Amino acid sequence: SDAGLSETDIMAGRWDGARLTIWLVNWADVAERVALFRGSFGEITRGAGAFEVELRGLAEALGAEQGLVFLRQCSAIHGDARCRFDLETPGFFSELPLAEVAGPVLRFPAADLGSFLPDWFAFGTVTVLEGAARGLGGVVKNDRLAGAWREVELWEPVRAGLTAGERVRLQAGCDKRAETCKLKFDNFLNFRGFPDIPGEDWLTSYPLREGVNDGGSRRRISG
Repeated sequence: SDAGLSETDIMAGRWDGARLTIWLVNWADVAERVALFRGSFGEITRGAGAFEVELRGLAEALGAEQGLVFLRQCSAIHGDARCRFDLETPGFFSELPLAEVAGPVLRFPAADLGSFLPDWFAFGTVTVLEGAARGLGGVVKNDRLAGAWREVELWEPVRAGLTAGERVRLQAGCDKRAETCKLKFDNFLNFRGFPDIPGEDWLTSYPLREGVNDGGSRRRISG
């Protein structure tokens, strides 16, 4: 095996989804070669004394779901080209050292994050900025106050050595609701959901004589 593929990096997930090309090469002149396979790493499992990797070809992408799904929730990824929210906006991230690590729970002095409301980072991300786990991170499950501590719980622990004192970046999260987009991020113009889609009870509804039956807006302001 190549020295560049360490067990630590594999277990940490650094090679998940890595792109792969297999070449047929003329050993006497390596410039003479032809690609036999292009694809990416799939599931990585530990075998008998070695790691086993599932290879996924370029055709794998053809099996992905295509098209637009009409939902009340936003379909964009927070901060992407469709969302257009600037993740560097002051007040929506913080970079600071860890105080304690307990599995998926990261603890910080509450005073260090006093300007952020509880749950501000829920559904957001944590990115490790230094140390053995640099570049790794996870998605925030809970963000709560616990006495003198601010506890940020990830959905799963960071899969590398993460120790107290190392700096991380906390990014504010979005729960995909129209209210959050409008009130928290002031980004409703770029909301990619359909908040006015009727619920299932609408299927059994019918017009009433005393109702407003002019086909107008459901957001009509009376008066």
